[in-house]
Amino acid sequence: MDPVVVWAPSGRRLVSGLIALNLVLLGAAFVIGESFNPDGLQHQEPQVFILLLMGLSLLWILWYLFWTRRQPGISPHTDHHAGGFCMTVVLLVFTACSLLLQVFKMGYYVILKECKPTAKVLLPFVEAPFLGLQTYLLWAHSKDCIHRHKILTRAGLVLVLTTDLLLWLSAVTEDTVHLEIEIQKGERGIFTNTSVTDILEESDIDESKDLGLISGLTNGSLCQCEAQTVCRVFRKGYEVLYPFNIEYYLMAGCMVYVMWKNVGRHVDPHSHQHDPQKLNLRVMRRGGIILGPLLGLLVLVVGIAIFILYQVWVSLESWHNNAFLLFYGFHLAIIPVMSFCTLTGIIIHKLEARAKDTRHNPTRNLDVVLLVAAALGQLAVSYFSLVASFAIGPDGLLGNMDLSYSLLSLFELVLQNIFIIGGLHRHPKDKMEVVDGAGDESSMEKSEEGVKTAPPADNRYNWSRRVLQEICAFLILANIMLWVIPAFGAHPQFENELGKQFFGFSAWFVIVNLGQPLGVFYRMHSVAALLELLVSA
Repeated sequence: MDPVVVWAPSGRRLVSGLIALNLVLLGAAFVIGESFNPDGLQHQEPQVFILLLMGLSLLWILWYLFWTRRQPGISPHTDHHAGGFCMTVVLLVFTACSLLLQVFKMGYYVILKECKPTAKVLLPFVEAPFLGLQTYLLWAHSKDCIHRHKILTRAGLVLVLTTDLLLWLSAVTEDTVHLEIEIQKGERGIFTNTSVTDILEESDIDESKDLGLISGLTNGSLCQCEAQTVCRVFRKGYEVLYPFNIEYYLMAGCMVYVMWKNVGRHVDPHSHQHDPQKLNLRVMRRGGIILGPLLGLLVLVVGIAIFILYQVWVSLESWHNNAFLLFYGFHLAIIPVMSFCTLTGIIIHKLEARAKDTRHNPTRNLDVVLLVAAALGQLAVSYFSLVASFAIGPDGLLGNMDLSYSLLSLFELVLQNIFIIGGLHRHPKDKMEVVDGAGDESSMEKSEEGVKTAPPADNRYNWSRRVLQEICAFLILANIMLWVIPAFGAHPQFENELGKQFFGFSAWFVIVNLGQPLGVFYRMHSVAALLELLVSA
């Protein structure tokens, strides 16, 4: 069956799916309209619409938690694949950072309340409880397969999903704080090629859009955040933590979507497989995998040290460029190694000639769709950077390193996608294995017995399996490091002068804010897929 048909809304899901589609389109029109024509919306319609959605979502979550879930037989089935341990832990980390961000936003907007719209000042005060309650809902009930009050449950879930998508889009396009920081950097001469006038012209900001931003910078009024230490602290927290908020809404939206798909679903109670975390540990212990984890741990240690140095140096004007050189140097060293490993894995897949698994598997289909869609973020940023470099020309060592980073990232992403997707579609049972029935022992143990009793010609198979496991172990740790660096606030692409000059500040801001969260999500999702390949290798 076509995977698009499998995941498209149908039957009773159609009505709630159409409601969600219309709400998303209306909200997106509001948010994008404010970005492109700020003078056209005089009454903060985007913020008011999002506040309304969050309020309705809060009411539905409270109804679900305190009334629906207490009904007998409300969820007779459980989806054991939804809300995995790793995803739940990452969601909790993003929630903690997002709640801290709301505290910084509250302080920042309250200090500048004379210069900010009332709806924008109220937004973090409503968003904080929405974050907390939604996280509890996903942590405690993401595996539910609801069989009562299905219409209200579907409607409420699509309402929460719509709110997540619009909050994500709003965070992506919200550039006033970063515009303020850029203008002040230009005034201090950090970016010699960008003047205050150029930034204002490129961002198409009229003085009437944000009186506090322009008057605070030019007239030294009360709206000038730079003159207040507390305000600068709140603004710095905003600047550092906002990527976590973008990531949170991406992940929460995916989990809410799975909950919506599971409403009314019947699950076979015998379909639950062994805990993947335990299987991963058993593979590592029994398989004798050493080289891959050691190299991966080396990447983690070096990457964390470089990340700490980057965060310290990037805030110092005299070490600003050195921080970027350190960032690009690390990536230019690790990305070619990852590309070589994935290319080796692809060659091994071709040489093994294992049968393709063509059985219908909705979970695998969704994994592939998310993997390809998330990779588009980093691919888009890399291609836009290449266009700017070709049009203007790389300037100095830093420009050449950024160009090389973009090219190598394209190559590595394509190879890793081919390796992972090809591995996910390989049949779990090799033609040389002898496995009978489905007794009380795990399939992994039977597979090991089949290998032990195989003829001597299976040595080549054992060698290729060992290499694949080493490659998967290394790529897992390397992708974790490439996830940590941008997730915790290292965004040198945002400082790319070529991108700002060629596309303009606002356009480049949206490009990076759209691409980088998807890139972070891709690294996180690829780790989960590589863990599955590690077990099935």
